[in-house]
Amino acid sequence: MNKRLLSGIQPSGTIHIGNYFGAIKQFVDMQDNYDSTIFIADLHAITTIQNKEELSANILNVALDYLACGLNPNKVCLFKQSDVPEVTELAWYFNCITTMPFLERATSYKDAHMKAKEVTVGLFDYPILMAADILIQDADIVPVGADQKQHVEYARDIALKFNNIYGDTFKLPEPLILKEVSIVPGVDGRKMSKSYKNTIPLFGTDEEIKKCVMKIVTDSKLPEESKNPDVCNIFALHKLFLNENELNLLRDRYIKGGLGYKESKDMLYKEIIDFITPMRNKRELYEKDLDKVRLILKEGAKKAKIIAESKIKIIRDNIGTNI
Repeated sequence: MNKRLLSGIQPSGTIHIGNYFGAIKQFVDMQDNYDSTIFIADLHAITTIQNKEELSANILNVALDYLACGLNPNKVCLFKQSDVPEVTELAWYFNCITTMPFLERATSYKDAHMKAKEVTVGLFDYPILMAADILIQDADIVPVGADQKQHVEYARDIALKFNNIYGDTFKLPEPLILKEVSIVPGVDGRKMSKSYKNTIPLFGTDEEIKKCVMKIVTDSKLPEESKNPDVCNIFALHKLFLNENELNLLRDRYIKGGLGYKESKDMLYKEIIDFITPMRNKRELYEKDLDKVRLILKEGAKKAKIIAESKIKIIRDNIGTNI
């Protein structure tokens, strides 16, 4: 039997290149080798999006993006998080055994607390809901970005504590991080993130993508000067699209001089367009049949609920609420 893989993405805006290479590509590559469960984390998104129309549109767009990127609904259980209410029930049980100092150590909370005087309970409790997402589905592995590894560690710690209190109930999931693309740089050199507003949209228009690529931060070296590719933000993104031979040839041009940053950006823009065009075409086909997309999510939720309902019965038995 294949190991069970689980992960998800928030419908909090336009999917970008970092989302694809940091997460979605992993899902697509592994869907033949794992029992894959992928969810759209709409409950998590409510911590930042509190507009009905925006959230609904984002959910559908993320589903379209997943399918366009190559997720096969015949191989992957793709569903919307809120369609499996057992996850929020389990989150409450975890709340009752988790201390506030434990959650205060979460990087996501620390970052949010530094930016705002007040943090919502939902954002503070984010690791608890994520632990419930993972553990309700008996996940073996969780593909995450390097900055999300702590959330899987939280899930393991919470599972251990629950097992110690109520008996052996949960398996301990393992994070899976692809080192070579664990951090995809944004146009400013920091990690590509919607919160930094430094992204390159995966399904943007040609004009939008070109505008973003041209914003990539570089040093002030002239075209004829030798450049260090290992500290160049443009070159870091070339690595995602070029094969080893192409990358070595480009590296040589950087070191020898004669390659300007404008030319490197133009090359990167073409690489991106060539790469995403087949996915764009696939997305357009799904866009013409949104009822089919809704049905895929509905059928995925049915599969996810079978596992969640079975697991929550064991949890209730162990806690003592089933009398």
